Amino acid sequence: MALLALVQFIIFLDATIVNVALPSIQRDLGFSEATLTWVVNAYLITAGGLLLLGGRIADLVGRRKVFCLGAGLFAVASATAGLAQNSEVLLAGRSLQGVAEALSAPAAMSMVALLFTDPKERAKAFGIWGGLAGLGSAAGVLLSGVLTDLASWRWVFLVNIPLAVIPMLLLPKLADESRAPAQGRRRPDWLGAVLVTGGLIAILNAVLNAARNGWDSAPVLVPLLVGIAALALFVVVETKVAQPLVPLGFFANRVRATANVATVFVASSSAAVFFLIVLYTQNVLGYSPLASGLAWLPFCVAFMPGLFLSTKLIMKVGPRSTLAAGLAVSAIGVALFTRISVDGSYLTDLLPAMVVTALGFGMTNPAMQNAALHEVSEADAGLGSGIVTTVLQMGSALGLTVFVSLALSHQRGQQAAGVAENLAVVRGYDHAFGIAAGALAVGAVAALVILRGVRPTAPQQVDAAAAVDDGAEQDLDDLADADHRRRPVGQGARG
Repeated sequence: MALLALVQFIIFLDATIVNVALPSIQRDLGFSEATLTWVVNAYLITAGGLLLLGGRIADLVGRRKVFCLGAGLFAVASATAGLAQNSEVLLAGRSLQGVAEALSAPAAMSMVALLFTDPKERAKAFGIWGGLAGLGSAAGVLLSGVLTDLASWRWVFLVNIPLAVIPMLLLPKLADESRAPAQGRRRPDWLGAVLVTGGLIAILNAVLNAARNGWDSAPVLVPLLVGIAALALFVVVETKVAQPLVPLGFFANRVRATANVATVFVASSSAAVFFLIVLYTQNVLGYSPLASGLAWLPFCVAFMPGLFLSTKLIMKVGPRSTLAAGLAVSAIGVALFTRISVDGSYLTDLLPAMVVTALGFGMTNPAMQNAALHEVSEADAGLGSGIVTTVLQMGSALGLTVFVSLALSHQRGQQAAGVAENLAVVRGYDHAFGIAAGALAVGAVAALVILRGVRPTAPQQVDAAAAVDDGAEQDLDDLADADHRRRPVGQGARG
């Protein structure tokens, strides 16, 4: 569990670790303002677009094997980005990091899901797992400032190498291989993977272009229409092929569907908070990279109480109330960021918002991770975890592009009206935070309404003979363990 959790931590660490270093990267490698966003999005989009395929490959080839391959590739990609001498090589390294995550993340999460089937133990495991996702994102901003100021922006990538190599070398000695039972294995749906990846990349590219070209321009309309067409064709393909990448019935369970929608809200708002507040502290308040990174320390600390509270609430009151409460607290925290000003104070303007937001995000992560894998069979464990992580990454990319675009558009409108530049920038940020807070509030209400009546239940039982017949590779002495491993991953009521 510790080795798997380490990779989970560095995956989400890398989603945000470049934020504080972006100005330094821009100066050294000659990025324009338009292309600088791709330093973040090259990672998020590639990872999010390929995670579904990675989950299916893990089910087919073997989760431990695919996890180790992804961890090794992540180390190579980090070295490529850290040693890059131009923007093209850096973006190639970031994209390769995304491919590595697409392999390692769903494999790791499915291994955790199969290890813990007891309701209480599984709640604790996913509490840790979900918490590391949020904590890694927060720690990325903190560590980025320290490394950039005291060493170089290159170390925000190079630091990943030992963190990825250690689990790659040790896991084969500590964990057995696992894969979907023989009759449950599905060949990868390559056409579906190409369509969903291409469609998502095209749509996000359109959103990025809208910030500088307007929604009625060709650089926006062309990729937007191509992306919509690709996703529509993806849905058609998934209904026709014998072994779809995403069985559309997967989202018929309202617990899973609601959890994934909530994940979009949280991932989008968190990406906006991390990115915009880093820009605010450095470009408006004049913080150094180190000071900007250290400013996030209270966020990292405040995240943990929310995490612990959530794991207890899930078992006592169920996923509905826990998720709704976390979203509501998150909405309040993000709304507090609308109080920032040109001459703002860290203690009165930023600190309260950071603490409340961290508490809310900490509460939502375990609840979302737990609910998103309700009633998922062992054969689809990699698929289910791939969908969860895909939604996290694509939601982050979507939030970064949409909310930054909203902030820039509002800023330009303010400047056109004669408002001073710094004041226009802050008002743009306030505008984006207000919309993000509203989205989280809508998510809280939706969780209360849609998940009404949902209660946790004990796992279903499967006899050991069936486990052996289904291809569980266990000796007779390990039949009890086979029975444990073949139980369904999900612990909650069907929606």
